[in-house]
Amino acid sequence: MENGKSVLSEAGLRRLRAVLARHVESGRIPGLVALVGRGDATHVEALGTMRHDGGAPMRRDTVFRMASTSKPVTVAAAMVLLDECRIRLDDVVDRWLPELADRQVLNRVDGPLDDTVPARRPITVRDLLTSTFGLGMDLTALGTPIMNAVFEQGLTPNLPTPMPEPDEWMRRLGALPLMHQPGEHWQYHISNDLLGVLVARVTGRSFEAFLRERIFGPLGMADTAFHASADTIDRLPTLYAPDPHSGEFLVWDEAEGGRWSEPPAFQGGGGGLVSTVDDYHAYFSMLLNGGMHRGERILSRPAVELMTTDRLTPGQNAARNALAAGNVHVSHGQGQHGGWGFGMAVRTHRGDYAPVGQFGWDGGTGTSAYADPHNRLTGILLTQVGMSVPDPAQLIHDFWTTLYQAIDD
Repeated sequence: MENGKSVLSEAGLRRLRAVLARHVESGRIPGLVALVGRGDATHVEALGTMRHDGGAPMRRDTVFRMASTSKPVTVAAAMVLLDECRIRLDDVVDRWLPELADRQVLNRVDGPLDDTVPARRPITVRDLLTSTFGLGMDLTALGTPIMNAVFEQGLTPNLPTPMPEPDEWMRRLGALPLMHQPGEHWQYHISNDLLGVLVARVTGRSFEAFLRERIFGPLGMADTAFHASADTIDRLPTLYAPDPHSGEFLVWDEAEGGRWSEPPAFQGGGGGLVSTVDDYHAYFSMLLNGGMHRGERILSRPAVELMTTDRLTPGQNAARNALAAGNVHVSHGQGQHGGWGFGMAVRTHRGDYAPVGQFGWDGGTGTSAYADPHNRLTGILLTQVGMSVPDPAQLIHDFWTTLYQAIDD
């Protein structure tokens, strides 16, 4: 495919298809849809089937559960509010999220929930945007009283305890101490769900309604939402979380009657979206274009630059890097990018084939979406296999390794 200087070699794209097909033919990835965009040109591969035992073929418009790949998209709602001065980076969040006022902080991350000290300062909008407000998913703290409480209270998605509606979710969150002082420590996920509540309370509208008006609608992301509608449910494949020991395909979520078949009680910015490769391509292309889409400004250029460059201090980043490097046996090598912007990873060193500056993220349902300003490249790979086994992560790595070899400038 060619567009001026934006070239991906035909031989490289054939190799990419062969690598993707090898994963599907192995029987461990039932199906996938991949999109590569460079300049105005796109190349799409749709391989395999909607179920592991066959069924309808994957199509370009197949709808996938995006999991944590939701984070780089939903954060844009907060950036709109920053652009319009309805919130500021260092505003204290107590005005909109009073449940987070007067925080207590654990003396030890693994200590009892009542062994606390007062927070040294309030939580700010910046703390939420950088995932440093003091509480989050921490693989190094599994089994501790605080992480057990987070799971038991339904504060994270895709667990037996369903997430409650936002006000109740906030009440439960506010009843827990922080794990770290505000601004000190990067932690995963909960900040992104908090941002959705913040946006809803600032605007007086549901998080999804604001996203649809300001992001999804203008970008033409018609299939992106927090659940699959009656018009799209037939394009939603079965989601699997294979047994990590036997590899048996265990159903995580069916389309009909499943978690994404009706509007959720909680619209989770951290992992709640469903979408398609073309919808995500529109979003990441907008970021590459400095916030513009077909002549319409969606976000300011400075907002995009804030989102897509590393925002962490060395101290904050040490925790993130340690988490990524120390859990490669769990993450299958994902997460080793070096930096974090707002809602997404940012590459600050060359640790694989991708250059410094690439931004985006991956999802636990076997999804991956990144953009690369240096090469003016977007890549989106969507599957229906959860990261309970290495197979989707290995597929994602092979997709990016092969894709970068197809650049033929």
